[in-house]
Amino acid sequence: MYEDLFPARLAQLRSQKKVSARDMSLSIGQNPGYVNNIETGKALPSMAGFFYICEYLGVTPQEFFDMDSKQPAELRPFVEKVKKLSRTQFASIETVVDEFLKM
Repeated sequence: MYEDLFPARLAQLRSQKKVSARDMSLSIGQNPGYVNNIETGKALPSMAGFFYICEYLGVTPQEFFDMDSKQPAELRPFVEKVKKLSRTQFASIETVVDEFLKM
């Protein structure tokens, strides 16, 4: 399942960072075609390679696989703050978010 989703998610997050596949490959210490081979489904990274990719993209492994999150790195500080809210405060934020989603 993730073999199909992984290449698309990598391309999405890399594009958001506005970096070429070649530049990213070289930045994480790989050959120039490394990221391209992953994005085209020709290869999958090792576990260590995956961690380097996450570190480079500024996302956690969990955020990498959260396919519904379009901006995981930007969302992280917000989520950390929301975790500190009381139940009442959280309900208020949830109401506001629900209203935005109706728009």
